[in-house]
Amino acid sequence: ELITGANNHVIMPRVKKEKALQTARSKDKAEVFTPSWVCNAQNNLIDEAWFGRKNVFNEEVLTPDGTHFWTPTETIIQFPEGDKQKTWKKYVREPRLEITCGEAPYLVSRYDTTTGEPIPLKYRIGLLDRKLRVVSENLDKTGEWLKMAQEAYKSTYGYEWQGDNILLAR
Repeated sequence: ELITGANNHVIMPRVKKEKALQTARSKDKAEVFTPSWVCNAQNNLIDEAWFGRKNVFNEEVLTPDGTHFWTPTETIIQFPEGDKQKTWKKYVREPRLEITCGEAPYLVSRYDTTTGEPIPLKYRIGLLDRKLRVVSENLDKTGEWLKMAQEAYKSTYGYEWQGDNILLAR
């Protein structure tokens, strides 16, 4: 009852908070938000370094009017052939940490951080989102899928000290 019913306004994404509250939290707690397209671009850099090539999960697009978005790759993610350190299981188990994660947009991209609109599963760009995509592309048996999905969760971390943000991140 502390965060539901009459108090349902306590926990909400930053984009839905009043501008005055956003400004106050920025001043008091250095809280800022990162647009989803920036999270995607930076996560793409991580994957470019890991895979040794660009556009593994998606291709970034900049329209003439300055709008940023991305187009997901349609093919199954290919891992470097013959490199035993770069298998899909190693990718899923690779530790990833988002420090001062806020609502964790680098880890999971349930909604666009600037509009609050849901992001369809196919377009999600978080590090955990990517790991779960890899699991889904490589396993179809429920028990095996669940085991590797757990591995993805166990190797993906977020650190945050503001309670409302950590609830949203979780």
